[in-house]
Amino acid sequence: MAHTPTPDTKWTSDARWTGTRAPLAESTGLDPAAYTDEAFFDLEQQRVFERAWVCVGIAADVAEPGRLITRKVGNRSIIITRENNGTLRGFLNSCRHRGTELASGDCDIANTIRCPYHRWGYGLDGQLMSTPLFDEVPRTDFDKADHGLFPVRVDTWGVLLFACLDDQTPPLLDWLGDLPERMGGYDLEQWVKRDEGDLGIAANWKLITENFQEYYHLSWVHPELAKVSKVADHYRYQGAGMYCGQTTTPVSRDDREDWLALPPADGLDDSDQVSARFAAIFPNVMLSVLPNHVWVMRLDPEAPGQTTETWTLLLPPSTGEVGDHVADVTLKFWLDVNTEDVDIVERGQRGLTTGAVAAGPLSPRFEEPLHRFHNMLADHFTLDSLADIPVPAGDRVGNTEDEFGAGTNPIPAAIDRPTG
Repeated sequence: MAHTPTPDTKWTSDARWTGTRAPLAESTGLDPAAYTDEAFFDLEQQRVFERAWVCVGIAADVAEPGRLITRKVGNRSIIITRENNGTLRGFLNSCRHRGTELASGDCDIANTIRCPYHRWGYGLDGQLMSTPLFDEVPRTDFDKADHGLFPVRVDTWGVLLFACLDDQTPPLLDWLGDLPERMGGYDLEQWVKRDEGDLGIAANWKLITENFQEYYHLSWVHPELAKVSKVADHYRYQGAGMYCGQTTTPVSRDDREDWLALPPADGLDDSDQVSARFAAIFPNVMLSVLPNHVWVMRLDPEAPGQTTETWTLLLPPSTGEVGDHVADVTLKFWLDVNTEDVDIVERGQRGLTTGAVAAGPLSPRFEEPLHRFHNMLADHFTLDSLADIPVPAGDRVGNTEDEFGAGTNPIPAAIDRPTG
């Protein structure tokens, strides 16, 4: 369903994004108001979250017909389910009679989506099926076919579930660009959820994804992580698509065994076997893909300085059943790293709120992904339609590795190897 955002010339003008639009070597970070201002946050919900392809969960959350989940996308509530033939369906969480919320949480519904108020019933395809007692005094202008649930675009890629409220936004595969090809060797759609949890973070959602995208802070904030994901072993991992990425090759030099506790997936190529892939898909999901597990973090903005993070640990199907004593080694490692990240982004939020100093320069060596991310954000604010949103080009189009000092990956991903 198309949604027309309310214009705000303060932030929808290109003049407000001059530091972001500047070349990387001259660019600055975002205005502190982007992390603290209520008006910016409200407009961001409309211009970004109600128009982009937003990650709303793991594909397995709604794998079976009759399972219904509720999610917030921007200021809207949606429901997602599957038809008996497997077709994924999304709708606004509102009855077509008088707008009542259809579901207040995830539930099982069999074959009918039923309004709790007047018991109007909808099929899993959203079509209105029953209106109890409504026709006791018939209406000549009423046709059930005209009053189905309002559809919302939903789709999956790999382990992830997405929703998009704007019909003008390009399809999900266009949005992702070459990322499905880059990660095609993992067969991510087959991976299985092992553990999941939520936590509240007293920081703006952008600070959390920005922190994930750069490894400038790694040695000081994550001394233990730096032993298995060394700064010197980080390389660029970005192609044409709405994502920001990096990779670590090799993933470990035997300083710690946390990431090696689980058996690796079957069928990985020589690069995937020894690498960790990190991709932040705009706007709100971060994907860490390793040879033996996947760690997902999904962000739901609640307020300028408050975000709910949902983390998920997934294992490849070839792993089979493993005991908690094995899986918990990897889980504890991630939770410890996440705690360190939470502390630093909450400090960042406090500094932006109480100091509100002007944005400083970005580091060309370490913070190019942030420059890429900030320009995606600027596009969402300044474009009235996302139909023709520019998809960022890959690293090798005008942005060579040598320019930013990243060096050459000793075992590059297949897609990054020279041809011919």
